[in-house]
Amino acid sequence: MKTRNPYYQGPVTDHFDGTRFFNPDGKPPKGAADLLRWQFGSGKVRWPAHNPSPFAPVKPELSVEGDRLRVTMVGHATLLIQVHGLNILTDPVWSHRASPFAFAGPQRRNAPGIELDDLPPIDIVLVTHNHYDHLDVETLAALHEEHAPRIVTPLGNDTIIRRAVPDVEIDVVDWGDQLDCGDDVILHAEPCHHWSARGSRDRRMALWAAFVVETPAGKIYHVGDTGFHDGINYRAAREKHGAFRLANLPFGAYEPRWFMQDQHQNPEEAVRGMVDCAAAHVAGHHWGTFRLTDEGVEEPRQALERALDAAGIARSRFRPLRPGEIFDVPTGGEGAE
Repeated sequence: MKTRNPYYQGPVTDHFDGTRFFNPDGKPPKGAADLLRWQFGSGKVRWPAHNPSPFAPVKPELSVEGDRLRVTMVGHATLLIQVHGLNILTDPVWSHRASPFAFAGPQRRNAPGIELDDLPPIDIVLVTHNHYDHLDVETLAALHEEHAPRIVTPLGNDTIIRRAVPDVEIDVVDWGDQLDCGDDVILHAEPCHHWSARGSRDRRMALWAAFVVETPAGKIYHVGDTGFHDGINYRAAREKHGAFRLANLPFGAYEPRWFMQDQHQNPEEAVRGMVDCAAAHVAGHHWGTFRLTDEGVEEPRQALERALDAAGIARSRFRPLRPGEIFDVPTGGEGAE
């Protein structure tokens, strides 16, 4: 009997086989045997119970206008992007655990860099995929109640969100789709090399994506999670969109490489991605808040500094953001070469 997809039904495409999504010319996630080998192996570096940010929680400006572009780190992959009068949240997670359970699973090691009640009016929420450290239905319900934002997410994730927030406004996108957000702002959904699951029986049944936000103040490339995949998607984004003023790139949760390399890039690969997509500046995320993999809490930052130095790229251009940290992205400048 053919497995039924509970989230999405649609035609076969170059990245959907009628039941599951896949990475073209890429690799699927590891299976249960490899998961057990990793989980019961050695090499895990202990994290402190608390890893407080040196930055206090902030209360952001209500709006950022003109040629200004500001990014404020909330934690993990949750960023507040303020540009051209828009307030955009990425993969918002304010819950204490990135888990289906309140009593188990990865827990926050630092407080959110913005309190929920201190958010400015949120216009758009980007949800890149359905892993629990990126799609948090409790947070989405709270945001809907207070802000009623427009949520943009790839195919199938709308079903998960609507079960928790039935009357939410959702735009569902496939790779290559674009949305006109008005006032010369266009949102594009682009490929990344990842996968999806909320449990053990729904692997790859909802799509994952990166986003490009095209604004009069410059282009922003947001990647929530990705394996490097030989830089294919980075180069494709550059070929399609040109250079970026800002790329938001993950660079943590990458050890051990034999298990993680197809789904999470490491700092050296993130720097290569910066060059391949021609990003003038990078807001680095996906580190230091939830312990998901084997490396130590500060190892991603240290490895990133070494990779930037080796590539001859100024450390100021790739910022490993901590909760509460504000990045006012400079104007002008060429993309990385």
